[in-house]
Amino acid sequence: MHQFLDFLKELGPVGVLILSMVESAGIPNPGGTDFLLLFITAARPEDAVLTAALAVVGSLVGSLFFFEVLRRGGEKFLAKYTASGRGLRFRRWFLRYGMITVFIPAFLPIPILPFKAFAACAGAMGVTRKRFMLVLFAARLPRYAALAYLGAKLGENSGAWLRGHGWYLLALAVALAAGLTLVVRRANREALQLE
Repeated sequence: MHQFLDFLKELGPVGVLILSMVESAGIPNPGGTDFLLLFITAARPEDAVLTAALAVVGSLVGSLFFFEVLRRGGEKFLAKYTASGRGLRFRRWFLRYGMITVFIPAFLPIPILPFKAFAACAGAMGVTRKRFMLVLFAARLPRYAALAYLGAKLGENSGAWLRGHGWYLLALAVALAAGLTLVVRRANREALQLE
């Protein structure tokens, strides 16, 4: 695996594209794209915009593949992995909060919630492809743009900055989740009143 990462580092922005596709397609490597993006933008600040754009594209392509696989065989997956324990809890969260459960972990650079579990629920429970991709794009674009900016400006210190500000990112996640939940609940109430 170490040789593969060294190879991707040599490819620069294209390496970020490849890793983000692989990671988003379901091969676990939590935070790998984030750290490679930081490494590349620290080494090549002039390629920060291209690197961020390729990370977004790779994430969308890989996640679309993952989503389609779960869409076709997701019922069996859900029945097997969400019948009890953490899987059941994730499924209940998805049923209650919908695509917010996909947006928050896709947006945050520190893995707090399992993105794949919620993306699997979205695919298996019939969320439209367009809606899934729009939510993912809305989350990934600011995430990777911010990481590219951070890497280009702070260089090698960007990873330490992220670790040092983890609590702030967690607070942001909680505030964002609370705000989005209120918006969704209000929209649902208004929709019910119109019926």
